[in-house]
Amino acid sequence: MTGEIVLHGWVHSIRDMGGLVFFILRNRDGSTQVTAKKEVVPDKLFKEIAGLGREDCVIVHGDFQPAPRAIGGKELIPTKVEIVAKAESPLPLETSEKIESGKHTRFAYRFLDVRHPQISAAMKVRSVVTDAFRKYFLAKGLTEVHTPVIQAAGAEGGSTLFPVVYYNKEAFLRQSPQLYKQILMASGLDRVFEIGPAFRAEKFHTRRHVSEFISVDVELAWIKGMDDVLMFIENMIVEVLKDIKERSKDEFTVLGQEITIPKLPFKRVTYDEALKLLKKANITIEWGSDMDDSQEKVLGDLLAKEGHEWYFITGYPAVSKPFYIMMDGKVSFGFDLAYKGMEISSGGQREHRPKELVKMMKQKGLDPEQFRFYVDAFRYGMPPHGGFGLGLDRVVQQLTGLDNVKEVILFPRTPEMLVP
Repeated sequence: MTGEIVLHGWVHSIRDMGGLVFFILRNRDGSTQVTAKKEVVPDKLFKEIAGLGREDCVIVHGDFQPAPRAIGGKELIPTKVEIVAKAESPLPLETSEKIESGKHTRFAYRFLDVRHPQISAAMKVRSVVTDAFRKYFLAKGLTEVHTPVIQAAGAEGGSTLFPVVYYNKEAFLRQSPQLYKQILMASGLDRVFEIGPAFRAEKFHTRRHVSEFISVDVELAWIKGMDDVLMFIENMIVEVLKDIKERSKDEFTVLGQEITIPKLPFKRVTYDEALKLLKKANITIEWGSDMDDSQEKVLGDLLAKEGHEWYFITGYPAVSKPFYIMMDGKVSFGFDLAYKGMEISSGGQREHRPKELVKMMKQKGLDPEQFRFYVDAFRYGMPPHGGFGLGLDRVVQQLTGLDNVKEVILFPRTPEMLVP
């Protein structure tokens, strides 16, 4: 591109070399070098440019000229610079690639942090990931739904519920849309998805936990068994990754990451096999217990050596899965999907027989009467069904290579973070 153009953005960096001043203008489309030579531009303009500070908000008019050493092989020769807003100095955090500020400062000034090229790229990838999932589901004939965020009962139970003031009644922020998407299996809307927020009052301090997250939920009726759900997920992942890889090339270049499209079918590892693999690595887990963050990472590293970034863990003990998962004695028809050593999805074949469902609820210490709105849907013709919930934030974290899930959430919520 040549000729008079106008660019809006922020001063990413600036260098004054006496008779030559150049700065990098950064905006959502990338970076452009703006070069001012004293003998080329008017004195007033040269002084204005020399007086710019980092992160000043500016509008630059000028002409592109070839410049082999500049970004993209061209530089902008300015004819006019409008200073829209000056940035205070010193900056509270570093927005260049040279210095990584402390995380507390970064999230306190998140609007500045997102100006960092890698964080900005991660947010753009996140947008594409969300759209890619939605596109895939709609192409497969699923119906997008929106279920209540304020609920009378939690699908997962326990102490991870966030209570809310709901007039004169007890209510909670949803842990997942699980109960409602199952109810819909009896409604005729028997292939549904929802992309929306979920909440867990967990006090974990790990790289994968936050109190508010975006869950990608799917429920499918008329399945023959858990394998139908596994095949749906693995085909979904392959097609979604192809879409993301094609649409986010520039962002992954900035991030220094590359997407590998996995081969079908994904590796299947039973819970018992996973425990045996970990035992060989001198990690012992009591049967029925979940793997923690570090143990998941070790298992992921072991399977990565065999060429498996994506893998299912099946055959979980019934004691470790919720009441709505179909059981076979001490083993459940539940599964997890992991990517690079991190659990990103859980699901399974659901219990669709009302008597068995009520029995499982009682075994898990729940009162079926408190879930009557849910159980009633199983009494009037509930087809066999299954589904999963997938953590969108975790997928984006693993794709972008950032070290903490908070990095890929604009304004993360944790036990310590309520603002901004």
